Amino acid sequence: MCVPSLARPWVEFHRRRAGSLLGRPVEPRPHPTPRVLRWLATQLVTGLPAGALALLLLGCLLSVPVLTASWWALPTTPWLPVVSTPLTSWGTALPLGLTNVVVLAALAALVLPPLARAHARCCLAVLAASPAERLVARVTELSRTRADVLQAHSAELRRIERDLHDGTQARLVAIAMRLAVAGRNLPRDPEGAAVLVRDAHAETENAMTELRSVIRTIYPPVLADQGLSGALGALTSRSGVPTRIDVGPLGEVPAAVEAVAYFVVTEALANIARHSGATSASVRVDRHGPLLRAEIVDDGTGGADATRGSGLDGMRRRAAALDGTMDVNSPPGGPTVITVELPCA
Repeated sequence: MCVPSLARPWVEFHRRRAGSLLGRPVEPRPHPTPRVLRWLATQLVTGLPAGALALLLLGCLLSVPVLTASWWALPTTPWLPVVSTPLTSWGTALPLGLTNVVVLAALAALVLPPLARAHARCCLAVLAASPAERLVARVTELSRTRADVLQAHSAELRRIERDLHDGTQARLVAIAMRLAVAGRNLPRDPEGAAVLVRDAHAETENAMTELRSVIRTIYPPVLADQGLSGALGALTSRSGVPTRIDVGPLGEVPAAVEAVAYFVVTEALANIARHSGATSASVRVDRHGPLLRAEIVDDGTGGADATRGSGLDGMRRRAAALDGTMDVNSPPGGPTVITVELPCA
């Protein structure tokens, strides 16, 4: 274990265990040789004494029942580890054995958990990334999210162009043709021309409906008209699952943050209606200092996983584009809780 290349898997194993004990997320990452050597030295100074103390307590605790039950068969008169006199009869062995078990169990409960947490904190501190490494990781993350944003932006432009070309433009061409035919037929067939004009008018309404739907995917007009609170209220009222909405004081929120929050909630409610089997859902949006926080909860079957190519991955990319975060807690059987935090500064 003193060879850094052999010690690295052991180091990462201890790091994951420490994170799990403290409830902190730990992402795998490589460790340079100096840090591995520093961790090994720290283990010698702190880990071995802490482990020896834990083994001593547990060993004493396990030895008490053995000594209490077998005192009569031992070649010499035994003593118990903590509170004891020579064990010469069952009248002294049983009460003293019970007393020792209680005292040692209390010591173990009082000493071992704080000792384990202190050792875990020490392990994470020694293996923490340096400021330079954190900066590199931050730049890498920003570069990745920037590339995702550019890719998503290009895909969005292509989708808008396709929707306009295949939908609105086709309808406008059909309207123009009908009006041209109506203009030619008007002198000799006024009634037929009137029918064509009515058809063109109906087609115009359809084209306007399609155009409004395309505009809503770019920046929903309801956001500009009613703000995020009103837009979410209208959204939840149209949800396929009964949804309770709770919006706290938000203050001034940038338009980009409002749009991402709106689209994230939209996608989350669509996923709930399509995949969760939920009978109810709730949306809570509030402000925590510089962060806008949105929490979407449903009582469905759970098991949501952003790595399986669902809409959750797109929601995470939208949040990351604004330097935000998204957390999904969806155990099998539910409930599913999606928490999105977006910086407003």
